Amino acid sequence: MKLGRPFRPRLMSAFLVSVALGASLSVPAGAQEAGELRIATSYKLMTLDPHYANLNENTSLLSHIYERLVYQDEGLELKPGLAISWRALSSTQWEFKLRDGVRFHDGSVFDAQDVVYSIERIRDFLKPPSGGFRSSVSGIKAVSAPDPLTVVIETSGTAPTLPLTFSSIFMMNKPAKGFETTEALNSGAAPNGTGPYRFDSWSSGESLRLTRNDGYWGGKPTWLTVGFRVIENPAARVAALSTGEVDVADAIPARDVDGLKQRGAWIASIGAARINFVQFDVARDTLPGVTDKSGEPIANPFKNPQVRRALALATDRGILAGKILAGYGAAASQVFPIGLPGTSAKLLPEAPDYAQAKALLAKAGYPDGFNLVLAGPAGRYPGDAESLQAIAQSWARIGINAQPSTAPFSVFNTKRAAGDYAVWYGGTSGEAVDIILRALLASPNKERGTGALNFGKYQNVAFDEMLARAERIAVGPERNAALASATELVMADQPIIPLYHFHHIVGYGPRIGSYVMHPRGWTTAMQTQAATE
Repeated sequence: MKLGRPFRPRLMSAFLVSVALGASLSVPAGAQEAGELRIATSYKLMTLDPHYANLNENTSLLSHIYERLVYQDEGLELKPGLAISWRALSSTQWEFKLRDGVRFHDGSVFDAQDVVYSIERIRDFLKPPSGGFRSSVSGIKAVSAPDPLTVVIETSGTAPTLPLTFSSIFMMNKPAKGFETTEALNSGAAPNGTGPYRFDSWSSGESLRLTRNDGYWGGKPTWLTVGFRVIENPAARVAALSTGEVDVADAIPARDVDGLKQRGAWIASIGAARINFVQFDVARDTLPGVTDKSGEPIANPFKNPQVRRALALATDRGILAGKILAGYGAAASQVFPIGLPGTSAKLLPEAPDYAQAKALLAKAGYPDGFNLVLAGPAGRYPGDAESLQAIAQSWARIGINAQPSTAPFSVFNTKRAAGDYAVWYGGTSGEAVDIILRALLASPNKERGTGALNFGKYQNVAFDEMLARAERIAVGPERNAALASATELVMADQPIIPLYHFHHIVGYGPRIGSYVMHPRGWTTAMQTQAATE
């Protein structure tokens, strides 16, 4: 199947914003003053270091304080941020022109030295457990500042998508000497960014309070103050919105949409530029929680691609997307929804085939199946805990006794990194298909900056080579086709089981006039407009 024309995000139906209006409510008097915006969020901000972790918690919440050179808009297209323009000087050199007149919250002027500092801090100084943003800048050989408003970046190899890289990296203020540590940034001193809101206070994993930056270069922000309240339990977020305790609540479960509308809330949703999946540990010889039916440990079955394929065939994605997500999601066959740049039109979601799955298990030497613990976070993603239960029920039909085990995301993330799990449910998002392929499926390689999310230590040399070749091609149809071919090759080996692309769903009350959704799943004050009388 051939695509008739190059993909344009604003035309892709999966990314159209859907706004459902609830019952008519009166807007409180004085709401047009846009005093305090109250947001209930599922995101637990655990650090104030904008470079420490490449997670939506930081990307979303810290974007009020810090800014990027390049902004990725609601159509996933690149727009000027702190950089007003960029151009390739050669195949290994890029020039960025910076916005004049931008100041940090402490009054100091933003210039090219701050960009140099931010890149070098990530590349040369930080060593976070998750890798942070290091993979994004590992290919940068040198960065210089010919003048205060110009940055020149030299890469080790071709970097046709370098501007896309800078749509994720926050710019920090260069200190008088040395590099700021994560510990220092978390110690209580106010973070110093250029963003529309200033830091007021923070309680790790509980709350974040912000005040308006009246000197913001982009104009005075809407809200005088913004308060984020972390509510991990979805039902509690829904209740807080229903009772008027908050103005906005993110990550609304699809099952609660109709009830919220009946109670007068407004709903906005958008298809997510992300993937939720099952991932296997394919490296170790034995795995925790994996035993035969008598409870005795067995050799790692996931090293055999036939076993991985059998479990994929025994996974009912239709139930996950249609019932658990109540239609606010789509069954997945690859890392991004079909139609986005770099996806394959040949890879379509499959219906379960239990007979073929059972035959593959028998061929692999497991005619009676085996036991395992299926781990995952609870309340991190829409439908996560329910999905684990549904997957376990499907796998039981081919003899796999899967015991679901959930934990808060912070606990789950720590245990996953420590190797406590054999197979788990996860999710990730990114700026583009190749970003996800590099992090999730490419072989872990510190020099290349690949495999940051490849916790299963999967390796496929042929795929690595195809991905590397695709990344050297300039943005356009040829690059997209190369990425699609690489995706087809790696998915045939089934290193993960793509489950679904859920929809981001946000609810908001009468003090909010409109809410602009973003496919990256961000929750920010900048996406809201205050209601007016």
